[in-house]
Amino acid sequence: MIKHLITVFVLTSFITEVSSQNNRINTHETIGWYNYFGTFKLSNKVGIHSEYQWRRENIITNWQQSLLRVGLNYQLNHRILFRVGYAWVETFSYGEIPINRLGKDFTEHRIFEMVQMSYKEGLVDFLHRFMIEQRFIGHHSSAIVEKEDQFPLLNRMRYMIRLQVPLKGSEIKDKSPYVSIYDEIFIGFGKNVNANIFDQNRIGVLLGYQFKKNVRIEGGYLIQIIQFGRQINGKNVFQNNNGLIVNANFNFDLSKKEK
Repeated sequence: MIKHLITVFVLTSFITEVSSQNNRINTHETIGWYNYFGTFKLSNKVGIHSEYQWRRENIITNWQQSLLRVGLNYQLNHRILFRVGYAWVETFSYGEIPINRLGKDFTEHRIFEMVQMSYKEGLVDFLHRFMIEQRFIGHHSSAIVEKEDQFPLLNRMRYMIRLQVPLKGSEIKDKSPYVSIYDEIFIGFGKNVNANIFDQNRIGVLLGYQFKKNVRIEGGYLIQIIQFGRQINGKNVFQNNNGLIVNANFNFDLSKKEK
């Protein structure tokens, strides 16, 4: 358990060091993320993943992002899960400095590959998630172009560690509260990577409740640090987002046959 906590500390320290450089512009936004995650089990090995993330600025009043993601799961064993899939993302012109250099909304199409490993040590449930994304990001060639006319490919890899502890008893089961903390770092790579090899980092602290095995609700506090893929006056731009996150998790077993 100690080695995993050290991993989180090292990642967080790295982000703090990156953000502490003088050659930067910092902006601050308040956000609210409201997320649905649903898994449909088709057999012992195969399932379908679905999710929708309604991401808002000023907690709920304005758009930040809309993200729809679907995937095909393959459960190698009780610890290792593979997933491939597609995501459709709409990013809006929000905040003090918009992500898009022209201040326009833009569409992103993603293909992703993921492996997830989970296990338990004492009271703590651990989850490690490794993901690679091929991102086709909408780009406006000029200010007079209304719709994106280019979709260059950007590659990104992600690593998340999540720790989860029951607040009652020794394991998370039906009618069980729990607390969770996670850290996820995003790194850009490939020929089209720009000013943001470090892309972003997310840290979340959640209080959850498992109603039953297939229904969990959790909410808490999210810190998101984004580095833009462009500079302004020779300075890197960091967007510091803080706010609310709420997750609704559902698991449906369609493989069971009625007796």
